Amino acid sequence: MTASISTAGSDKAIEDPYTWLEEVESPESLEFAKSANDACLDALGNPETSNTGTYSKVLSVLESDDRIAYVGKYGINGQGETMMYNFWKDSNNPKGLWRKTTFESYKSDEPVWETVLDLDALAEKDGISWVYKGSSKLSRSLDPLSNSMGEGSDMFTRALLNLSRGGADAVHIKEFDLIKEDFVSEDEGGFILPEAKTRASYKSRDVLHVGSDFGEGSLTDSGYPRVIKEWVRGTKIEDAPIVFEGEASDVSVSVGINDQRRRNGPIYESRSRALTFYTTKRWVRRVQYEHLLAPNDPKREGIEEPEDFKEVDVQEDASVSYVGKRMMISLRSDWEPVPGGQTYKAGSLLDTDADAFLTKGKESVEYSVLFEPTERTAYDGYTCTKNYLILSTMDNVKSKLSFYKIGDDGFTYVGGDKEAQILDSSASPIDSTDSDEIWLYTSGYTQPSALSLGDASKAVTDSGEDSKQSYHLEDLKSLPAMYDTTDLVVTQKFATSKDGTEIPYFVISKKGIALDGNNPTLLYGYGGFEISLGPKYIATVGLAWLERGGVYVEANIRGGGEFGPTWHQAGLKANRHKIYEDFIAVGEDLCSSKICKPATLAARGGSNGGLLMGMMYVMRPDLFGAIHCAVPLLDMKRFHTLLAGASWMAEYGDPDSSDWDDFLHKYSPYHLIDESVDKYPPMLVTTSTRDDRVHPAHARKMVKKLWDLGKDKDWPIYYYENIEGGHGGAADAKQSAFMTSLAYDFMFDTLSKGKSA
Repeated sequence: MTASISTAGSDKAIEDPYTWLEEVESPESLEFAKSANDACLDALGNPETSNTGTYSKVLSVLESDDRIAYVGKYGINGQGETMMYNFWKDSNNPKGLWRKTTFESYKSDEPVWETVLDLDALAEKDGISWVYKGSSKLSRSLDPLSNSMGEGSDMFTRALLNLSRGGADAVHIKEFDLIKEDFVSEDEGGFILPEAKTRASYKSRDVLHVGSDFGEGSLTDSGYPRVIKEWVRGTKIEDAPIVFEGEASDVSVSVGINDQRRRNGPIYESRSRALTFYTTKRWVRRVQYEHLLAPNDPKREGIEEPEDFKEVDVQEDASVSYVGKRMMISLRSDWEPVPGGQTYKAGSLLDTDADAFLTKGKESVEYSVLFEPTERTAYDGYTCTKNYLILSTMDNVKSKLSFYKIGDDGFTYVGGDKEAQILDSSASPIDSTDSDEIWLYTSGYTQPSALSLGDASKAVTDSGEDSKQSYHLEDLKSLPAMYDTTDLVVTQKFATSKDGTEIPYFVISKKGIALDGNNPTLLYGYGGFEISLGPKYIATVGLAWLERGGVYVEANIRGGGEFGPTWHQAGLKANRHKIYEDFIAVGEDLCSSKICKPATLAARGGSNGGLLMGMMYVMRPDLFGAIHCAVPLLDMKRFHTLLAGASWMAEYGDPDSSDWDDFLHKYSPYHLIDESVDKYPPMLVTTSTRDDRVHPAHARKMVKKLWDLGKDKDWPIYYYENIEGGHGGAADAKQSAFMTSLAYDFMFDTLSKGKSA
């Protein structure tokens, strides 16, 4: 099988002889993968038996009982106990246990756990390598049986479990009874859906909103739901009516229920069409609880029909949500709701009266600015307790929390962090329906992750002093030091990109390292989709790299969200070269400062970061001594035809338009391999057969082409394809340890040979 591709700037067509590798599970493709895997391990060694010990060290961390067991509150049982649930994997339970304990027990050093569901036992019973992909619970406020465990009880009673074969994005959905702790069978009217990229959520106890693969025309070009059905318990999904639909060219459609009655607001029912990855059309209406029930439910008798849906008249690239009676608007571009009036900056968070906005229109309401960015600060999201909104922002890629009291007329600042810190600091409500208690999470490059208990109502400060100590109640759990951080220091530095922009990056190294260019240095980057990098404790990096004397670097290049939407938009489509120039600038700065030299500098990235690695390989083979390119995009001529690729055209461009000739051909590593180059750096390419987000053909085709063109050349290229694992590359801890140690050992061993080069 071949495909014709037009070369940039001409009508000449070339053949792509490697499209046969796009057949994911064809015998030929699988044989290629297995043969490549064998060759890779023959050349690099099997990490499980390597004398480096990296595999066993990483596996011990991934399966360690010392990991923090993060929990979620599922309610209050019949004995008045607050119940916490957790999903846990370890060496005895590689697939995982869904388990529960009381809040009081959880706060102790030795919580007593009860198993709710054993995934390993389920996988063995079903003969399927299940990977748990989370759950969607029936809201207690919409469940008349939430108090079924006795007086004073208030528990989640039902959940939709997402189970994936081998870690793929596509899931099987099975309804689970949290009281009986068993699946709800079809005979009992249970909601069960076959494998697909399904999105399902409860509208009420006996009604689901479902978007899935219902047959021809039900999916978008990106492979996500195009239609939403309303499925009533006890009926067939085939007979469920379509209540909302988008266009095939949309990325996806979705619906949602947001019950804000606890904050004196209404129930909001929303619908949306994601036109691109960054633009969405939205509709909303306010409903009563009875409107969420099945059409034939007796409780609907005598209830007037709900109001019509109204289009939310904001810019398509804005995000909209609701808190009580307030509408929250997060801007990705400048907005002037009243012609000739005030312009609100991209990156701002606004709020306004939701009822007035939906009734009178955007020009007739007042807006409050909860956050406005500066050149080096950015909005990072918000969360709410019952009575408080917690705003998370970044200042030069450092975290900061601010607290606001929720009111019918807006939000009042009460306190928070005075200074941003070089660590990841975040908060989430323990139970946003009836409490202001919060979980506090902290993590730094060398600071183990910690979980604390806080109270948003305690953040009030009158002095202007940092109120962190006041909202922090007690330390609960902390990860022990998983690697030796003695004399490790974290430094933020800046490189100057080709266009003069300052690019921040973090360096983690031993104090007082010799600036002789011989330090094995790993430079990590992503640069896309407004995803930020920043301080987080990654034990695998510590064990596999820092403990061995390596230097670890993260580059906050454009395309990410470190400085808000403008930082991301600066690297979109025709400007994508700036992302690659930023990464190169950081690499050159590391070399000019003598931390390393090209022979001791490795680069690593995955997914969109894998595309970044591909570009480094073809743009600057002289700058890197080793590259690890993980689950990558590489063929930018056909990416939109492979799996979810069509959804990313807002990021990269449309290969079927003039975009290809204008700029996309410059960012397609698969087409930029230069046969005249005598030496490319050693590169390890890894992917997963079960990755149904980024197609494994990107990696397969690139490697096969390099092997074919690079015969008799100094182009060392290694390829390993995990047969399971999904987009994360691994389905369980052993697979993850294998893939991690394979990559780190390859990079460190290769750079070690470059010290004397």
